[in-house]
Amino acid sequence: MKNSGYTSIKSYSNAEEFWRDWLRGFTAPLKLPAIAPSPSAVRSRETQAISLSGAQTSDLMVFAQNYQLTLHTLIQGAWSLLLSHYSGETEVLFGQVSGGVNTLPIRVALATDASVLSWLRDLEAQWAAIGDYASVPLAQIRAWSEVAPELPLFETLVIFETDCSKGKQDDYSLILSVDAESDLALTIDYDRSQFGDDAIARMLGHLETLLAGIIGNPEQCLAQIPLLTARERDQILTEWNQTEADYPKNKCIHQLFEEQVEKTPDAVAVVFEQQQLTYRELNCRANQLAQYLQKLGVKPEVLVGICVERSLEMVIGLLAILKAGGAYVPLDPAYPRDRLAFMLEDAKVSVLLTQQSLIEKLPNHQAKIICLDTDWKIIEPESQENPQSQAQPDNLAYIIYTSGSTGQPKGVLIPHSGLQNLVFWHQSTFKITPHDRATQLASIAFDASVWELWPYLTAGAAVYLVKSDLVAAPVELQEWLFNQQITVSFLPTPLAEVFLNLEWPQSTQLRLLLTGGDRLQRYPSSSIPFEVINNYGPTENTVVTTSGQVIHQGEKLTNPSIGRPIANTQIYLLDRYGQPVPIGVAGELHIGGVQLARGYLNRPELTAEKFIANPFNRNSNARLYKTGDIARYLPDGNIEFLERIDNQVKIRGFRIELAEIEAALKQHPEIQETVVIPREDIPGNKRLVAYIILRYNPQQESTNELIIPSQLHQFLKQKLPEYMVPSAFIVLESFPLTPNGKINRRALPAPDLSRLRGDSTVVPPRTPTEEILASFWREVLKVEPISIHDNFFELGGHSLLATQVVSRISQAFEMEVSIRCLFEAPTIVELSDRIESFLWAKSAQITSTTSDLELGEL
Repeated sequence: MKNSGYTSIKSYSNAEEFWRDWLRGFTAPLKLPAIAPSPSAVRSRETQAISLSGAQTSDLMVFAQNYQLTLHTLIQGAWSLLLSHYSGETEVLFGQVSGGVNTLPIRVALATDASVLSWLRDLEAQWAAIGDYASVPLAQIRAWSEVAPELPLFETLVIFETDCSKGKQDDYSLILSVDAESDLALTIDYDRSQFGDDAIARMLGHLETLLAGIIGNPEQCLAQIPLLTARERDQILTEWNQTEADYPKNKCIHQLFEEQVEKTPDAVAVVFEQQQLTYRELNCRANQLAQYLQKLGVKPEVLVGICVERSLEMVIGLLAILKAGGAYVPLDPAYPRDRLAFMLEDAKVSVLLTQQSLIEKLPNHQAKIICLDTDWKIIEPESQENPQSQAQPDNLAYIIYTSGSTGQPKGVLIPHSGLQNLVFWHQSTFKITPHDRATQLASIAFDASVWELWPYLTAGAAVYLVKSDLVAAPVELQEWLFNQQITVSFLPTPLAEVFLNLEWPQSTQLRLLLTGGDRLQRYPSSSIPFEVINNYGPTENTVVTTSGQVIHQGEKLTNPSIGRPIANTQIYLLDRYGQPVPIGVAGELHIGGVQLARGYLNRPELTAEKFIANPFNRNSNARLYKTGDIARYLPDGNIEFLERIDNQVKIRGFRIELAEIEAALKQHPEIQETVVIPREDIPGNKRLVAYIILRYNPQQESTNELIIPSQLHQFLKQKLPEYMVPSAFIVLESFPLTPNGKINRRALPAPDLSRLRGDSTVVPPRTPTEEILASFWREVLKVEPISIHDNFFELGGHSLLATQVVSRISQAFEMEVSIRCLFEAPTIVELSDRIESFLWAKSAQITSTTSDLELGEL
C-alpha cells in the first residue's frame, strides 16, 4: 500500500474519511475572473512583488503574538478574503505547501457576520487539525474529492519561503509566495493569459489593504474589512461618476416641444407611410385632444391609458396626454386580454385612448373610451391653442409595465424630471439637429419608444414610424432606412447584430446606430459607415443608464462594453456586503442619479426592496436602484455587462421574469410544477424552455403524453406576450436536485426532437419545394433530422430566426414572403403548399396574359 506516512489500514481509513469530509461539496475548482489579459497573450508567466515596510511588518508580528496566532494564519486569512471577493464565493479552496514537501488543500468559510478574531482562531485550529493528515500525497487527496478527474482541485497556491521546495509550480494560475525573513515580502507568480500585469499590481495592493484591515480592528466583522486601496476607491466611486451636467430642471417635455414648434412650425415632425404631420399640425391636434382630456378630468398624476396601433394618432395621443398634465400608460394591442385587463385595473385609468378596430380586443374595464380615429369629430371643436397645464417636473410623465416575479407585470413610475435629463443628454451627446431623421420602431409599451420620440420631437428632427413588418425583415428595413435617408436609428440588440452583418453602401445617410436591450456580442467591421453606440438601462432609470461607442476591434477577449454612466447618473458595482468591487471583478450594478423612477405602482414593499438608500451620497434622500444585473469595470472605466443575478433574463432584447411564465403555466389544470430557464444550446440562439411535472392522474398509465407542446403554446398565448412563450416544453417525472434539495437547473436536459415530436415519426421531404425548405430549417435552426410536420417555433425558432428563413425563401423562389406567412404556416408541409399554390397561380397568370399577377406578400 503506497501511502506515505500511513502504516496501517486504520490510519489510512481515518485519513480518507477526514479528507472526504473536508472536501465534501466542492465539485469544481474555485473560478477566478480573467482580468485584463492581453488578447494575444500566450501561456507565459510573470512575477510581481511588494515589500511591506518595517512598521507594517512589525504591526503584523505584534498582532499575531498578542492574540497567539501565527503569521501563516494572517496570510491565509487575507488570501481567503481576496479569493472570496474576486470569485464572489463564501467558501474558497486553495493549496498551501506544507513542510516543503507536500501541498494540501485549504478550505475556508467566510461568514459575513463573523468577527475577525474568532474567524482567525478558527483558521488556526483548522490548520492544526490538518496536520494529523498532512503527509497524505495531494494526488490521493485529489482522488477522494468530488471534483471531476479532468479538473484541478484548486488553481491558486500559497507558499511560505521557509516551506518552499525550489521546484517550479506552473500548474497554478496564481501562486503567492511569502518571505518573512526580514520585512514581509509578497510575490505573485501568475499566468499572463488570465491576468494582466496591471491586474496583479492591483491585487497586491488589495492584499496589503486586507492585511492592514485585519489587524486594524479584530472585533469588526469580515464584511467590514476594506479591500480597495484609497486610490482605486476614489477612482471607482468618484472619478468615474463625475457626470454632472446642466439641463432645464423647471420644464416638462411638452413645454420643450411647444418651444420647438415656435422655432420650426413647418418642419416635418412625424411620418408614417404616406402620411405626415408638421410640428404646427402635430401641436394643433395634440392641443385639441389635450383640451378635451382636461374637460374629462385629466390633470397632474392622473393616469390615461393608450392602446393604439403604430400611427400618427399614436404620437398625437401620447403628446396630448402630457399636454393635459396627465401621465400616459401605454398598452400593446398585441398583449393577451388577461394581461391588458390586469394593467387597466392596476393603473385604474379613467380614460383610455384607442382605435375603433381594437375595441373588441380590449377586456372589460371602467375607463371612458376615446377612439382617436372615429371620435375625432367630438374633439375637433376644441381649441388648437396650447392648454394651460399644472404639471411640474416632479409629476409623472408615464408608467411602463415590465415583467414581474409575482406572476403579474409591475408598473414603473417615471416623472418628467428624469425624462428631461435623458432628452438633454441624448441631444447633447449625439448632436441632434432639425436635419436629423430618426426611426421609431419599438412598441409604445416598451420604454425604448420613449427614447425614440422625445429627444427628436424637442429638437426639431423628424420621426419616421416603422411598419411592424419591416422590423422583422432586416434586408427590407435596411433598404427602407436608405430610401428614407434616416440619420439615426435605434435597433434592439439582436436586430442590430443582424444589421452589422449586412453590406452597407458608403453613401448611406445613417450616421448613428443605437442599440441596447441585450448583451451585444460582436463588434462592427471597419467598413461600417456609421457609429455604433451600445446602451444599457432598466426601465427603472428612464431607459438609458450607460452608453458607449463600439469601435471595430481585432482580437478581443470581451464582448463590447455598455459604456459609462450618462449625464447626472452614477454607477456602483457592489459585492454582497454592499462594498464596491475592484476593477475586473463582478458586482451587482446599482444606479443613482436624477433619472430614477419613483418606484412601482401599488407595490410599496417591492419599491422599498429595490430602491435603497445611497450610502455614497451625502444627501440623505438619495437612493440607489438595485438592478439585479452583474457587471464589472474594465481598466479604462467602461463597464462590461455579464449576467443576471436572479431569475430575470433578456431574450431577444425583452426583459422577462421567468417566475411570471411559471405562474402562468401553473394555471393549467394538468400542470403540477414547472421551471422555465433560458438555454443557448446553439451559440447565438437563446430561447426559453419550460420543464413541467404533470398532476398525477390514476386513470392514465403514463403522464408523459397527457400534454403536447402545441397545447401549452396555445394556452400561454392567451396569457402572455409572444416573446414570453417558451419555444420548447419538456415533461419530466421529477426535477433534478442539488445536494441541498434545490432544483438543479444546470442538470435539466436539453430539448431533443424526439421529446418535442412525441409519438410522431420523422416524415422526410417528398417534393423539391419541401427539400429546399427543410435545408433552410437545418441551416437556421441547426437541428436534424427535420420532419415536414415539425413546427418551426416549437423547434426553437423565433421571429429573428424566422427573418432568416423568410429571406432565403424569397431569394430561392423569387417571391416576396412576409414573416407573418411563417407564423400562419409554421410547418414545412403547410408552407410548401402555400408556395406551390402561389407559383402555380403565377405560372397560370403569365400563361393567360390577362393581367399582371402582383407577387405581393404570402
